[in-house]
Amino acid sequence: MRRIVGIDVARGLAVLGMMTAHVGPDDDGPFPPGGFAQLADGRPAALFVVLAGLSLALLSGSANPVTGTRLVQARVRILVRALLLFALGALLVVLATPVVVILPTYGLLFALGCVALRWSRAALLTAAAVVAVAGPPIGQGIARALEDARPTVLTEITVGHYYPAIVWTAYLLVGLAIGRSDLRSPRLRGLGALAGLGLVVLGHGGSWVALHVLGWPAALATTEPHSSTTFEVVGNVGVALLVISGCLVVADRWPRVLAPLAAVGALALTAYSVHIVVIAILGQGVVYDATVEVWLAFLLTTIGLCWLWVVSVGRGPFEWVLHRVSTKAADIAPDVLPTPPPVTETADQAHS
Repeated sequence: MRRIVGIDVARGLAVLGMMTAHVGPDDDGPFPPGGFAQLADGRPAALFVVLAGLSLALLSGSANPVTGTRLVQARVRILVRALLLFALGALLVVLATPVVVILPTYGLLFALGCVALRWSRAALLTAAAVVAVAGPPIGQGIARALEDARPTVLTEITVGHYYPAIVWTAYLLVGLAIGRSDLRSPRLRGLGALAGLGLVVLGHGGSWVALHVLGWPAALATTEPHSSTTFEVVGNVGVALLVISGCLVVADRWPRVLAPLAAVGALALTAYSVHIVVIAILGQGVVYDATVEVWLAFLLTTIGLCWLWVVSVGRGPFEWVLHRVSTKAADIAPDVLPTPPPVTETADQAHS
């Protein structure tokens, strides 16, 4: 899969945004409501999943989806990656940090994405809209029905509070639709930015109207981070479209300037996982008593080490394992064509 600098930059922003949500200090400012720190809560994770869908599209042919044996290979690679991501996520959960690890849901979404690899962009966007509208009330209903039941990993990643797959699948489907488009097209980038701006206004403006004019319950109409309502999903998709469109444009113009940030995106899995381990080593205070100094140390160290690794080594260690294992698992020989019968020369052909 060829690397696209703009996509790596967007993925780097997503990783650093999630890091900011975990170890960044709260500013509690009046604008935006809750302060600028709240901008990093929920939105980078949603962007991360949108980019996951885009990556699945790139793994399976980009604008020209693969078929036949190549499609089987793509699905095997994705399913193996899903299992590895789930396993890595489970190990990070065992560290018992205050961070809600996204990787188990990420792995499940990878597996679900295999079903949609051959869908058209229209079908993907339609399915994303259906999930965004129907997923929140259905997920909340299932969660209420299971309140007295013993929580399991499956219920947590399916209908849990932070990353419920029943809702977050919408982000993956949007990413797949983006990845089925020509990412080099200036027209597409312009339309993506306009659509993103419109969705941000629709999501947050619609939430305000639903809450303050129509009197809807907050559980269905809020855009609070990780509320997983339809309005939050719409707003987060808008932010993701704005970020991706902007990163593609800026990276084309200044790829060298953005190389350190792109390096974080290229090593996204490694950077995310290592920062969870570092939090476990330093203790819960780095999350609950966050300071500007610690936050900046996390960001600058991550950027510096990722850039140094990409320049000197190349593929990240966790990314290498993911690529190596999934590629070997999908090393399926192409379909063997039947051997045609030998051609025998007829008498007429022999004398002609």
